[in-house]
Amino acid sequence: MTQFLLYNAPQSTCSQRARFVLNAKGLSFEEIKLDLFTGDQLKPDYLKINPNGVVPALIHDGRAVLDSTVIMEYLEDVRGDVCPLSPQDPVERGRMRWMMRYIDEMPAPSIRVPSFNLAFLPHFQDMSEEAFVQLANSKPLRKEFLLAMGRTGFPQKEMDQAIDRLNRSVARMDEWIAQSGGPWLMGKSVSLADIAVMPVIVRMADINLDKAWEDKPAIAHWLHLIRTHPAFVPTYYTGSLLTEKYPHLASLRKTAA
Repeated sequence: MTQFLLYNAPQSTCSQRARFVLNAKGLSFEEIKLDLFTGDQLKPDYLKINPNGVVPALIHDGRAVLDSTVIMEYLEDVRGDVCPLSPQDPVERGRMRWMMRYIDEMPAPSIRVPSFNLAFLPHFQDMSEEAFVQLANSKPLRKEFLLAMGRTGFPQKEMDQAIDRLNRSVARMDEWIAQSGGPWLMGKSVSLADIAVMPVIVRMADINLDKAWEDKPAIAHWLHLIRTHPAFVPTYYTGSLLTEKYPHLASLRKTAA
């Protein structure tokens, strides 16, 4: 019997965090993929597991663990003996958690704005206004986000603010690497903080926002280490990148290149 069951979505940045930790620790898990645009996460059976109607959700021995940050820390709590991802020193462990809170406050929500405007918006543009509002009202946790976006996308001001927050987050990462001596955020070993911000940086590279670290070789090297980590390929299987599902994004990258 599979001990871990993960409800998630391939392109969900939060899901990618959970998958990476499971893969890094070599933990066997069953993956149930939800289609977020057909509303799998809003079906009654899933809402019984996660009333917030978002992914991921981890089931361990029949009990639910919710929220990607909580899932990462939970897996470290129960299987910290395998590929430890937290410092042993309590003060350093507290610093790691402080980094994760910053990541959850700044880059993690900010990446949603360009992601929706550049990739997901066509899903909503074909809907009637009534259907769109009905969809937004069905979202326990993302109602206001969708209504702010509307069927025409976030205005340029909000896009600019999101990009600014992402660029500031990259600068903060660069500072952390310099302070720790690198190559990871906390020094010589990969930590939960690295995995928390990983999907944001991978997404930025995927949607042509990687100019943010053109003058920051430490970030480019950090991304190289992420991509060559043994957990990366099984985490980012085919279909996990936006450019793999939305051809117009891939063509934009070729044009920019």
